Amino acid sequence: MDDHERHLLVMPADLPVPIDDGAADHLKGMALPDLALESTRGRRVNLSREQSRLLVIYCYPRTGRPDQPIPEGWDAIPGARGCTPQNCAYRDRDAAFKSLGAAVFGLSTQTPEYQREMAERLQLPYEVLSDHELRFTRALRLPTFEFGGETLIKRLSMVVRDGVIEHVAYPVFPSDADASAILVWLRAPGNSGTVA
Repeated sequence: MDDHERHLLVMPADLPVPIDDGAADHLKGMALPDLALESTRGRRVNLSREQSRLLVIYCYPRTGRPDQPIPEGWDAIPGARGCTPQNCAYRDRDAAFKSLGAAVFGLSTQTPEYQREMAERLQLPYEVLSDHELRFTRALRLPTFEFGGETLIKRLSMVVRDGVIEHVAYPVFPSDADASAILVWLRAPGNSGTVA
């Protein structure tokens, strides 16, 4: 790994911690919108009609690229830094999610082309979905922020069963702890991922 790629994976120690502003309180119990999004595998995915009954959808603002510096001001936004570590954490725990019968999807408002480069570089074993038109984001009223003229999703994760949001993790910090925290929730007695 060279220095250009390392800067995407190393989390500065002094990052501001996001606070729960209540912007995701309405999500639990909502049905997923009936719409299709383009995936990093070139197919259109309608999460409300996915074959798997159990979905884990993690939403993140934007991943960086090894050939580009971290944008000025990015680290000052609470919870913004850490999209690549979050993606890698889900990648590294993919087998654990599968063992619980959960299908994992990443989601951001970046374009399919941008996401495809990232998914291939990080060797993600699951699909990342593009909501660059903000249809999914607006339908669920996901928490967002503006940066560099773009609308980005604040980092959050959802566990969905039979098309209905069952659990929401928000805000997510640090980003690389998210996948493990969702696995802990799924394995807890009475939750949808518990193996009998």
